[in-house]
Amino acid sequence: MAADRIVIFDTTLRDGEQAPGFSLRVSEKLQLARQLDALGVDIIEAGFPIASEADAEAVRLIATEVPRPVTAALARCRTDDIERAGESLKAAARSRIHTFIATSDLHLEKKLHITREQCLQAAISAVTQARGYTDDVQFSAEDATRTDLDFLCRVVESVITAGATTVNLPDTVGYSTPDEIYEFFRAILSRVPNADHAIFSAHCHDDLGLAVANTLAALRAGARQVECTINGIGERAGNASLEEIVMATKVRQDRLPFGTAVVTEQIFAASQMLTRLTGEAVQANKAIVGRNAFAHEAGIHQDGMLKDRRTYEIMRPEDVGVPATTLVLGKHSGRHAVHHRVQQLGLELERLELDRLYRRMVALADQQKTVSDAELVQMITDLRQTPEPGAPTPLGHKHGPGTEEVGYGHGV
Repeated sequence: MAADRIVIFDTTLRDGEQAPGFSLRVSEKLQLARQLDALGVDIIEAGFPIASEADAEAVRLIATEVPRPVTAALARCRTDDIERAGESLKAAARSRIHTFIATSDLHLEKKLHITREQCLQAAISAVTQARGYTDDVQFSAEDATRTDLDFLCRVVESVITAGATTVNLPDTVGYSTPDEIYEFFRAILSRVPNADHAIFSAHCHDDLGLAVANTLAALRAGARQVECTINGIGERAGNASLEEIVMATKVRQDRLPFGTAVVTEQIFAASQMLTRLTGEAVQANKAIVGRNAFAHEAGIHQDGMLKDRRTYEIMRPEDVGVPATTLVLGKHSGRHAVHHRVQQLGLELERLELDRLYRRMVALADQQKTVSDAELVQMITDLRQTPEPGAPTPLGHKHGPGTEEVGYGHGV
């Protein structure tokens, strides 16, 4: 089955940057935009121009300096928002105005204090106005997944008629489950008569930890644009993670036959740049880009990795730009991993020396969790200078292939 091309709409610089602790200066946004360009994303949502002069300037600068991807600017369904967005995008080789309004009764009544009809008219007017600035207009129905389905279908049909070329249906508060998202997109696509005149987009939040799963479900249902961020940053628990979506489609083509233009080898560089610019670390066990994503400590895992990396890795670290797999030396490590690391350091040990080194390494790891290369070399120096009391003279045989691995750690 041929892979369907999906559009990667990166909102790291807009939705991601809105998260507490993640704000960026204009120069930093431009630096990250250039990395997103190298990464190969299709659309960079560069900011929300009406929010501040700095956001407007970031959109103007990125539109000028990073011409390949589409530069998108966010605007509420308000005249002044759209004017500011349109002005900010003047220099763009490829521009998109992304306009939005909440559609759920909860938001209409409690936040906006307007009726459904007022919401519908505001959406139509905004899309019509935005088309005066660009042919590429995206409409988002905020809180779409908690919106009355009949009303949402009316809104979607109307904005497409008014000129929206992309329709985004966000799970704004991360409330949905994958089966719901699938049924939701299928229903909209089947009930809206002019649905084939627009690309449908998924924007899922991670409040229940389901953002990526929901996004993939939306793709299976017919969405062909995904909105995501580097490292999954964003409001509250964050957005769907770009790296997880892209690598899921790459690794599981049998289940997710979708293709992207993302240069996956640039993923880790983008993650590291974002971490450096914001000062916000990625959790160690974060999929794809966390420091433990390609690290192994358990002896059973390390032994398998040394024999064939496919035993415990479903992708190669170099595929996402990570320099190499790491075999971490800790209390769960086995002798094979210690021997391998010693050889990497250009050293060779006899069998009895390796046994002594292994015992010392485990004892130290019990105290401090992991053992560095420098500490390993120092232990080798110490044990060679201090023979073990009562130990027989080494016979000179090596710890060779085929020796049974001894170590701890579970294989599951």
